[in-house]
Amino acid sequence: MSDRVIAAMAALLTGAMLDAMIGDPHSLPHPVRAIGNLIRKLEGLRGIFPHTPAGERTAGVFLVLLTVCITAVSAAGVLILPSILAARLFGPAAGRFIRYAAESISIFYFLAIRSLREESGLVEQALREGSLSDARRAVSMIVGRDTDRLSEEGVAKAAVETVAEGCCDGIAAPLFWYMLLGPVGAWAYKAVNTMDSMVGYRNDRYLHFGFAAAKTDDLANYLPSRLAALLLILSAAILPGYDGRGAYRIWKRDRRNHKSPNSAQTEAACAGALGLRLAGDAWYFGKLVKKPFIGDETRHCEAADIGRAGRLVTAASILMLVIAGVVRSAILAGFS
Repeated sequence: MSDRVIAAMAALLTGAMLDAMIGDPHSLPHPVRAIGNLIRKLEGLRGIFPHTPAGERTAGVFLVLLTVCITAVSAAGVLILPSILAARLFGPAAGRFIRYAAESISIFYFLAIRSLREESGLVEQALREGSLSDARRAVSMIVGRDTDRLSEEGVAKAAVETVAEGCCDGIAAPLFWYMLLGPVGAWAYKAVNTMDSMVGYRNDRYLHFGFAAAKTDDLANYLPSRLAALLLILSAAILPGYDGRGAYRIWKRDRRNHKSPNSAQTEAACAGALGLRLAGDAWYFGKLVKKPFIGDETRHCEAADIGRAGRLVTAASILMLVIAGVVRSAILAGFS
């Protein structure tokens, strides 16, 4: 095994351990916030093109291209340039260590295993304490829908759905692109996903401008979402207290019950594993949006299901880390 493979695997393990120990402290600067600031500035592209559907879509294409390219180049620079400088000043060993450290920190930042558990855990805690207002406030931080109308069960369902979807967006997808293209690929994905969360809405403001971002996000998540769903099913079959067969059955039946080609993949697997009915109609920006259900309502969703979904996603995340490590090692070994 080459030194490059060993260093990459050490960085993956270190990054995952940092995420498990630290999560995403709001006091630390985060690259995703920088990407968000970049996207807000690039919204100015709308003023360059005609205010027509075609002009808005063209501006949206440039938004995607510029955001992904700037993010990828910046990530490559942060990963490569300090290690080159350290190698020239202090020798090859120093260069290798700086590269390992930079890659470890990069992985720590693009993973969201602990933060997903912590943020959903705040919702569970508020529900257990009987404070619906606090639970609505906590869940509003992790969902895009209106939360002021949600019942206790509605809040719990929204949190479970977010945890299930986060298994792809925050964990499996960045690791998928990391194992194929390295940390730069993971950050290119994070740029796409951040764009979708900011401008990928079907409302009057972003219907055309956000079209390219939304479609690019669909494409980037197509394979990772399906892989994440299969890992959730496998985890449900392994862990006690979950229904592996139910996870597979509901996934096979309901994985297309969403306008997005990807969102229902992990939600269906999670719904089947927990024996819950998720999704359904929801309010967005004051408008009721009709959506099909996912899963069978064998029982009502409750606060404890948020933690159960989190444990299932954690197990799937560990499996994804192993897969990413094996595939990344094989790719690097092939280029050695």
